[in-house]
Amino acid sequence: MATAATAGNVGDAAAAPGLLAELVDQVQGDLLAPAAPDAGDGSPAPTPTVYGDSAYGSGSLLAGLHAAGIDPRVKIQAAVAPKGHFTKDQFRIDLAAGTVTCPAGRTAPIVYNADPRHRHHGQASFGPACASCPLRGQCTSAKAGRTVTITAYEQELAAARARQADPDRAADYRATRPKVERKLAHLVRRRHGGRRVRVRGLGKVAADFSLLAAAVNLARLGVLGLHWTPSDGWAAA
Repeated sequence: MATAATAGNVGDAAAAPGLLAELVDQVQGDLLAPAAPDAGDGSPAPTPTVYGDSAYGSGSLLAGLHAAGIDPRVKIQAAVAPKGHFTKDQFRIDLAAGTVTCPAGRTAPIVYNADPRHRHHGQASFGPACASCPLRGQCTSAKAGRTVTITAYEQELAAARARQADPDRAADYRATRPKVERKLAHLVRRRHGGRRVRVRGLGKVAADFSLLAAAVNLARLGVLGLHWTPSDGWAAA
């Protein structure tokens, strides 16, 4: 178990690349190394997989995991809209053509921001087309009409939402998440300060929490019967 401490106003996904750096290095090393022989049944090696709840469903993390050859089974938040209006996923976004088509069949071009790091990477504004649209009441209450925002990772997020609709992936996620939550409970079940920090300062909090994680890891290794022999080195029972 690896841990990291961040400021309270930093999202969970911001810490993920550092926590996953060792896995990424290992996967990339395996890709560069000669292919290892299979177990004899001809089945391919399992794809490295990362699980996470919606707090980790950022486009940048998804793109990074894909680039590293890791399957991101991370939950992506569903698209929402105020007042029950049409959500973003009800619009047809064609990044290749640079257009967005609304549920009424009207198309608007995507205008990209000059700053690639801007939060609103691009926008498609329907403007006057909304004035005479029969579906306006179901789409927007804005006087200027409906505007759809395009993020820099629109393609990754759309693909992730499509993947998580797969029943097999959904069942695998539901079966795996309790294991993760149980391990988090191990960190806070004793009076070490798992729920409340015992010191002040980000550096001290990180060191204190790393100590707690190390203790939990050692306890787990003891349960697994970890031992060392001169011939085999470290191995579980």
